[in-house]
Amino acid sequence: MIELTTTLDKFTPEDCENFHSDGYVIQRGLIPSAYIDTILAVTRRDTEAHYGDIEYEADVNYPGAPPSLDAVGGRTIRRLQQAFSRDPVFSKLVKEPFLLNRLQQLLGPQVVMPLAHHNCVMTKHPQYSSDTGWHQDIRFWSFQNSNLVNVWVALGDETLSNGCLQLMPGSHAMQFLRHQQDENLFLRDDIDENQDLLDSAVTAELSAGDVLFFHSRCFHAATRNHSDKTKYSAVFTFRSLDNPPLPGSRSAELPELLL
Repeated sequence: MIELTTTLDKFTPEDCENFHSDGYVIQRGLIPSAYIDTILAVTRRDTEAHYGDIEYEADVNYPGAPPSLDAVGGRTIRRLQQAFSRDPVFSKLVKEPFLLNRLQQLLGPQVVMPLAHHNCVMTKHPQYSSDTGWHQDIRFWSFQNSNLVNVWVALGDETLSNGCLQLMPGSHAMQFLRHQQDENLFLRDDIDENQDLLDSAVTAELSAGDVLFFHSRCFHAATRNHSDKTKYSAVFTFRSLDNPPLPGSRSAELPELLL
């Protein structure tokens, strides 16, 4: 059983400055091992059974993914969606002071977790995983403004070889013209106008228990998994109370949790 901690914790002023300037910040060893072990157990249970709401690699049609669900590797799981419906460990984790205090520093005193976005465990398998191009998570979300924060929890080692996240520092504060992105709002890598930005990319290598906080407008990407082990990451999204989803949008389809 995991007990909620009462230890108060927060970002340093330098952490906050880095988040606001770069669009992301990493906190090393933030999540206790008991949480990691429990989430991994739930993840392995549900991936083995293909239980619940699942996105398969074949569903996204990204480079490297199987062409269809019926193709070889077509039932390779990309992510277990709706994590909150799978086990109470997730609702306990997001209420922990070491997460909530930091989110309040970035978003204000009243933090809300939308269940319609992320709320998942990403599973990147060594075969049939795919490349995810440069994108902003906010591209298909609908809120009053784009000031949302994603929390990426590493459940094991994340390196370039197994497809860790890469980010473009400062891209959350930039404005982009429509022609700089393709029809699916991925940043184009075939035009000179984007080359300096592409050259600025950094790698977010993580260990189990590390947490990456990043802005919903921060461009990020990841390659497929070239290692021989599956990579697991839990991902959640948060907003301030005064930034609700737009009525009738996909962002408003599911309930939300006021933390």
